[in-house]
Amino acid sequence: MGIGAVGSSSSVYGQLASGSRLMSAADGPAETAISEKMDSQVRSYDKGSDNAASGIDVANLSDGALGNITDNLQRIRELALASMNTAVMTPSDIEKNQAEIDQLKQGIADIASQTTYNTKHLLDGTESAFRLKTDPNGGEASVTAANATLEALGIADFDVTKDFDLSAIDKALEKVSTQRSTAGAQSNALAYQISVNSGASYNLTSANSRISDLDMAKGVSTMDKQRLLDTVSVMMQKRRQEDEARRHMGLFT
Repeated sequence: MGIGAVGSSSSVYGQLASGSRLMSAADGPAETAISEKMDSQVRSYDKGSDNAASGIDVANLSDGALGNITDNLQRIRELALASMNTAVMTPSDIEKNQAEIDQLKQGIADIASQTTYNTKHLLDGTESAFRLKTDPNGGEASVTAANATLEALGIADFDVTKDFDLSAIDKALEKVSTQRSTAGAQSNALAYQISVNSGASYNLTSANSRISDLDMAKGVSTMDKQRLLDTVSVMMQKRRQEDEARRHMGLFT
């Protein structure tokens, strides 16, 4: 139903005030149904983008924490290499290195246990993955939860005052690097999904606007016509009342 079919001035004023020509289903039953479906799709795309953004937050938080763990592992490796130089390192020196290594290992343990997103632990192995609904049809994406505990990294018992294998640190670094790469790839995939959702939401919003938005120029023109019709209607009503009054006064033969 177009704006020209509006039958009352109050309806026209309401349309002009709201900017919408579909004030109710009566203004266009088919158009209203289509507009509501489009609006539902737009909301679903936007919510999918919100969910994907949360997934990116999780991935970025995990990556940042894993980066700190990498720094600790690199420092542990430096201390282990230094401790292998027994030509100049005394047992006391090696014990001091181990004391720092223990602090670094505790730092890794703390990061693994305390890194959370909305109370969900990201790095201690209690979660396997975070599943996200990212499109209107219920399409799913996921962010893999990492496990960066000392036990998972294989360095819980690493001790340079005893026989130790430097490759244990190298393997731990490789595990953390793999987990960071996974988080980065999933973050990129979610960013792409947000881009797709945003494009679809924009196009649907534009299409819905063409269906439901009022053509302001036509609206103003219709309002002017409606005002004229209202004025003529009032004048004719007044004329009829005057004619009736004259008849009662015997002025008409």
